[in-house]
Amino acid sequence: MAEEFFIPKLGQTVEEVTLVKWLVEDGAKVIQGQPVMEVETDKSIFPVEANARGTIHIGPYKEGQVVSVLTVVAVIGKPEDKFEVNETEPSSPALESAPVKSVADGTALDEAGAAGGEKLFASPRARKMAAGNNISLAAVTPTGYDGVRITERDVLAFLNSVPKVSPVAQRMAAETGIDLRSVSGTGPGGRIHKKDIARLAQPLIAQSSFDNQQPEILERIPLKGVRAIIAEHLAVSVHTTARVALVTEADATELVTARTRIKEKVEQEWGFAPGYNDLLAKIVATALRQYPYMNARLAPDAIEILGHVNMGMAVDTERGLLVPVIRDADQKSLHQFGTEFRAMVERARNRRSLPDDLIGGTFTITNLGMYDVDAFTPIINLPEAAILGMGRIAPKVVAYHGEAVIRQMWTLSLVFDHRLTDGAPAARFLQEIKQIVEEPYLLLMA
Repeated sequence: MAEEFFIPKLGQTVEEVTLVKWLVEDGAKVIQGQPVMEVETDKSIFPVEANARGTIHIGPYKEGQVVSVLTVVAVIGKPEDKFEVNETEPSSPALESAPVKSVADGTALDEAGAAGGEKLFASPRARKMAAGNNISLAAVTPTGYDGVRITERDVLAFLNSVPKVSPVAQRMAAETGIDLRSVSGTGPGGRIHKKDIARLAQPLIAQSSFDNQQPEILERIPLKGVRAIIAEHLAVSVHTTARVALVTEADATELVTARTRIKEKVEQEWGFAPGYNDLLAKIVATALRQYPYMNARLAPDAIEILGHVNMGMAVDTERGLLVPVIRDADQKSLHQFGTEFRAMVERARNRRSLPDDLIGGTFTITNLGMYDVDAFTPIINLPEAAILGMGRIAPKVVAYHGEAVIRQMWTLSLVFDHRLTDGAPAARFLQEIKQIVEEPYLLLMA
């Protein structure tokens, strides 16, 4: 029996990839785990490994072609097996050829076209329920197959989330483009009436009279790729989390001295000088072990305390902000952490990140100190509970042992989700970080 070889789901936001090149010829013998093709997403170029052992029969997919995820692009089986094209299904706009299925047994995921040419995967029962209730599947959040496929339960959850609305208000909302889920109804039981829609529609109507007075547009930059992913991800974070920011100023003089000495001792041997990103990551990882409620995420019905400290480190690239994740950061030495971090940064900036490089974080650190920023309030990297912002380390005149002296001061900003923890526990976590920054020898006691 031939095994279907398909484009894997490379992250929750990836819906299609570009086929960079096949690494094997049609009819070649392959083993399971062998890289057989390379694909490119908005974030990186990934190798895709064979999921079986045997002879590979490649479908009508050429280098440079855009292919939807979960598309079967080859089969792996016996030399006499063939890759067959299913001519009965409608063609995909992304492929310039008919969708395909192999001679292998099994049923592919159902596809449903979404607005903008995107591909959605839905079960037949989900599609039937959506059609019966006049619901666009593009508005439904999938939970099946690890968040890839829309199930009947997802459609039902969407129906339960839609507020009650009068027919007139529903028509007004459709005409003005207002999302009913964003409207607070004033009627009995929260029912939305026409006056609720009119209140929100009035600014939109008034704005149209000023359209001819808008400034000239010099350039339109399409919101796509990494930029689109960032925009969507951060907008969801801002609108769904109860963000609270705590800011503290730490005396980093001892840390600066320690970093200088470490650099002198190990730079030549390690091939790099440990930076403040590395040092703060180790400090935060230690604090997360002491205050595990900050190493958590919010599930639909519970707060989940996570067993691994996977440190996300925000990195600026030409294509936008990426967050490589160093797993089990609390168990790695400074040398191990720094080596792994630099390798991930290099892959991210060269569009060669591995599939696991950018997922699975439990806490994120972001640094704008190199741009002379003292303090800022970063946005939480969902589904994590918090994020720590690093400002610059700068000499300041401060009171120290009763005297005015110059010390190296460092501003740290902790933004946390109040739904998961309260202000005092979050403040204790930030206080622990500050204490280790001021007395770095405490790392030896962790």
